[in-house]
Amino acid sequence: MRRIVLLVLLLVLPGPLWAAAERVVDIPTRPEVTQRMVVIDPGKPKAAVVLFAGGHGGLRISPAGDFQWGGNNFLVRARTLFSTNGLMVVVVDAPSDRQEKPYLAGFRQTPEHVADIKAVIGWVKRQADIPVWLVGTSRGTQSAAFIATQLASATGGPDGIVLSSTMLTDKPGVRAVPEMALSEIRIPVLVVHHKQDGCGHCRYGDLPGLMEKLSNSSRKELQTFDGGTNRGDPCEAMAYHGFNGIEPEVVKKISEWIVEKREKD
Repeated sequence: MRRIVLLVLLLVLPGPLWAAAERVVDIPTRPEVTQRMVVIDPGKPKAAVVLFAGGHGGLRISPAGDFQWGGNNFLVRARTLFSTNGLMVVVVDAPSDRQEKPYLAGFRQTPEHVADIKAVIGWVKRQADIPVWLVGTSRGTQSAAFIATQLASATGGPDGIVLSSTMLTDKPGVRAVPEMALSEIRIPVLVVHHKQDGCGHCRYGDLPGLMEKLSNSSRKELQTFDGGTNRGDPCEAMAYHGFNGIEPEVVKKISEWIVEKREKD
């Protein structure tokens, strides 16, 4: 009887309750600075994804693994989907010296941020000899793209990046992704976007300019999606901007692209 009850629970409970266990890891990065992250290891992962939430990025992950902010973010709420697709998952918070406002705002394109994530990539590589990809959504794309312009994979950088709901424009004084030195990126780049994204900084019609500037990427592709549910602020996570309602499809396509790249190497 107990086995039957357990089987029923596994079938009906939501993913985070029965998927691979999450754990909180703190690693040293810069002097007197640590980086906290939630890690999910599915066992024998094919690659790893380091996930960057959008907005100010201050997830304020508790020692127990609770997200005090950003739990609805596309990548945060879909994290177990990457795991069930065979990828190790690393969700990064703001570092210990950025645990108050403005968190990652004004920090994503700095040498310190690059140093923190280089340490994260190194930690993952020590856990498993697998490719490490940076995956950003919305303002998280400014982290993933900038780090890729600064670090080659041969010098401790990522093996590829994924940009979802990319920041194609931004307010004055803040560099959007297409304004970065994207010609420095030579690793694979997957761009993922919703055709009906209503955020004014992420207009679907501006994507050709981004793709053109990824001129030296070893492999690049734009994947677009339709459908889902559009609710609330068009720049927030529960709108088309956050792939609301189509998360399994989007994550599956991203995961397949990452694994396909590894298998071709």
